Amino acid sequence: MKLPEQAMLLRIFIGESDKYKSKPLYEQIVLKARELNLAGATVLKGVLGFGADSRMHSAKLLELSEDLPIVIEIVDTEENINKLLPFIDETVVEGLVTLEKMKVIKYRHS
Repeated sequence: MKLPEQAMLLRIFIGESDKYKSKPLYEQIVLKARELNLAGATVLKGVLGFGADSRMHSAKLLELSEDLPIVIEIVDTEENINKLLPFIDETVVEGLVTLEKMKVIKYRHS
């Protein structure tokens, strides 16, 4: 797949314990992106963070360690990202979703 120089970055901030149909939400989002033939997705696990309720989520705090921050990043064309947005709207009940224009410097695969 070839990405144009101008693309979109979809970033989704959720909690590690968030579920969709009894499975991890981050996994379901990545599987849906793959099903829609998006260029790729990366899931990042945070070690510390807080959201709208200001409750700290930290790898240091034993009682909160099961709900660490998760960030999913997906880069693709605006058209392809728009195919995923209805699924994101349906599944992300609590979290933050951002979308920004970005410039692709290099995208290669074999």
